[in-house]
Amino acid sequence: MTGMDETAQAAGEVGARLSARIEGYRQEMVQFQKALTAVVALGPENGGDGEWERAEFVATTATRFGLPAPERFDAPDARVSSALRPNLVFRLRGRRSEPATWVLAHMDTVPPGERRLWDSDPFVAEVRDGRIVGRGVEDNQQGLTAALFALRALVDEGLAPAGDACVMLVADEETGNRYGLEHVLDAAPDLIGNRDLMIVPDAGSPDGASIEIAEKSTLWVEFTVHGRQVHASIPDAGVNAHRAAAHLTVRLDQRLPAAFPRTDALYDLPRSTFEPTRHDANVPNVNTVPGEEHLFFDCRVLPSYSLGEVKAVVEGVAREVEAEFACAIDVAYPVTMAAAPPTTADAPVVRVLSAALHGARGVDSRLLGIGGGTVAAVLRRRGIPAAVWATLEEAAHSPNEYCVIDNLVADALVLAYVFAAGCEEGVAG
Repeated sequence: MTGMDETAQAAGEVGARLSARIEGYRQEMVQFQKALTAVVALGPENGGDGEWERAEFVATTATRFGLPAPERFDAPDARVSSALRPNLVFRLRGRRSEPATWVLAHMDTVPPGERRLWDSDPFVAEVRDGRIVGRGVEDNQQGLTAALFALRALVDEGLAPAGDACVMLVADEETGNRYGLEHVLDAAPDLIGNRDLMIVPDAGSPDGASIEIAEKSTLWVEFTVHGRQVHASIPDAGVNAHRAAAHLTVRLDQRLPAAFPRTDALYDLPRSTFEPTRHDANVPNVNTVPGEEHLFFDCRVLPSYSLGEVKAVVEGVAREVEAEFACAIDVAYPVTMAAAPPTTADAPVVRVLSAALHGARGVDSRLLGIGGGTVAAVLRRRGIPAAVWATLEEAAHSPNEYCVIDNLVADALVLAYVFAAGCEEGVAG
């Protein structure tokens, strides 16, 4: 037998051991997800008290699994009762310190939304038809759980990774990253090496083949339309802010796509999108002409356009509506985030993840860009290539959010393959 054959055989044996080990965790992974869902982790912007209690639960449970105690990079935040937003790093030491392999997931979730749209309590996870149902179970508890159990599999199999194998769990992903990844990178600028491999399990496809390497620019536009409130029976005495806002919405809905028509086949969707989304309540009664309207657009823009170009069209339409309806329109931009440089198709993290997908599941990967935002953009802006991947049904943020249990187990196996690349027998820890 040649040396190459022996290496392939050894890798196959390690893969078989990891597969059996992770399949053996199946029910425990489900129970972990159920327990995690019950520990609510909403940011203060969403009416919650942060992630502290969840981080404590995760740290205690992970050390019981045999993982080392986490490194802490907590961010001060006086708005929460703990006064801290927790960020954890679990690290298995490798035979050499670099390049390290990282999986980065987030601990916070979004609110459940309209409770009447849920079939059960959003924070009491239930198992139905091979799925776990509950708020946060796919976004991002699936990735968090898969990563921790992948790391545990190396410990339980006594495998020492070639480089450090790390799981980072951050706060504040859903509301801006200031107290999460941004804080970690500012507090510990040398934590991630420029040769490290970064995987973010926070976007993907149902077949598990999609690896995200690029994200569109994001622009949120906030409009406040000022009119003059009067009784609805004498509308000529006032200025109907609702009518002006309706015309503003329709004109933007038509003008923005027409002004930015380019497509890019890398992205799913391949065009820029401009969606009217939030609209706040105005007057509570029917017989009053409203004097103020408050509404928003969410714009996801291909990187070939600048956000300045989009703003110019937005403000031009706003001035046009002002003149026609004798109102005043304030325009603000709560989020202005230009697209980060993409991860290249031949980046080491893409190659390693693609090989793990093929080895663990026989899946041939495909590369894409998305309109949604992930923490990968934070890394890419700092010159750190990152690949975003998971096997997801796109149930995030929806009523009756769910995680497919088979996907959870399969993702843990792929991440274990990534961590185990170049493993040797030994004590991992």
